[in-house]
Amino acid sequence: MRLIFIATMAILMVGQALAKDVLSGASLYEDVARYASFGLHRFGSAGDRATADWIAGEMKQAGFEISFQPVVLGRQYVVERASAEAAGISVEATPFWWPPEDKASFHLAAPLARDGDVTGKILLLDLPFDRGAYLGPTHRTAIAEAAARKPAAILLMIGNPADDRFAYNVTQEDAPWPVPVIVVGAASRAVFERALASGARVTFDVKGHYERDVVGRDVIAEIGAGRGPVIVVSTPMTGWYSCVCERGPGIANFLALARTVAAEKWPAHLVFIATAGHEIGHGGMELFLKHGAPAPKDTLAWIHFGSSNACYAFAEGARTDRPEQERYLVLSKSAVALTDEAFANVEAKRLVTEKQAVGELRDVHAAGYANFLGMAGRHRTFHTPSDDLAATGPEILEPVARAFVDAVRKIVERGNAAFR
Repeated sequence: MRLIFIATMAILMVGQALAKDVLSGASLYEDVARYASFGLHRFGSAGDRATADWIAGEMKQAGFEISFQPVVLGRQYVVERASAEAAGISVEATPFWWPPEDKASFHLAAPLARDGDVTGKILLLDLPFDRGAYLGPTHRTAIAEAAARKPAAILLMIGNPADDRFAYNVTQEDAPWPVPVIVVGAASRAVFERALASGARVTFDVKGHYERDVVGRDVIAEIGAGRGPVIVVSTPMTGWYSCVCERGPGIANFLALARTVAAEKWPAHLVFIATAGHEIGHGGMELFLKHGAPAPKDTLAWIHFGSSNACYAFAEGARTDRPEQERYLVLSKSAVALTDEAFANVEAKRLVTEKQAVGELRDVHAAGYANFLGMAGRHRTFHTPSDDLAATGPEILEPVARAFVDAVRKIVERGNAAFR
């Protein structure tokens, strides 16, 4: 009997050692780097497909049962190239979703204007930094009013700390703009202000196309079926650009938790879901909630790894060693005590939500799941092409991953008592 006990303890210790390895900052950063290696992560892109394959492979290797849920979204716009040029200086640009269908590709050279009669000209428009991620009524109104002045196109700069090309999340129901709206980074403002002052023409060169019924995939991984109420763990995979610190830390946390669950053989039923289509309508999460997710009454807890959960803060233009302050633990009222216990060493503001959550947890909360906990935020290069590996690092990734593992372990150990 003593030999059996020793052998059992040895197995458990090996499992815990493996779990500690996958929760190290170095291991987490490797996963972020792997995610970054796939490049653009826009829904329907090659990077989107490669990411789904990679996550599925990692989950299968950990011991999960894997399935793919096809996500079909009615449309996606694909940019092949886009630039704006003035006085011989060309800068990269991004068409603002959704472009007019008859201007998916176009070439235009016209004077730049801000005031007066802008008919047939390119209208220079600024949207202020509002710290949001989703295209809202204020943005729509500003662009609609600009388009009503009958310009040939709009040159748009959206305020953001990186002075780069910012993108707002949109929905499948949003109407195309009446004229092309082309986004450039405010870092190039001087180029276009000079063109405005001199009357020089600005040239847009855009090549792109629309695709219909675009197919992506949610990755669903399951372990421990039949072991009581379900714990669901989710994270989005897609976004506007490379999304390295927007999505990468959450995906690294997601994989680290899964590997820990499997290595330590937790006595619980867990369903992990990596969703597609976040930036153009939350399509993957919406589909999973309708077809595939366990019912709220059968779900003990929902854990969500949202945006920017381990990114460095900047001060006076320089990166610091501290995590971004604009980071939130988003939780149900029932999860307050658990969160205070597990996340005592993680700097993040608490957002206890009774009416409305944020990000994809909005959909989860609206669907009636009572107990949930997630993290979401924004960082300096959020929703811009500048979002890269320099935005995060091992030392800020590790505390977040360990806190989430601690929280979920406590849920497994305590069951419903974790939310009382």
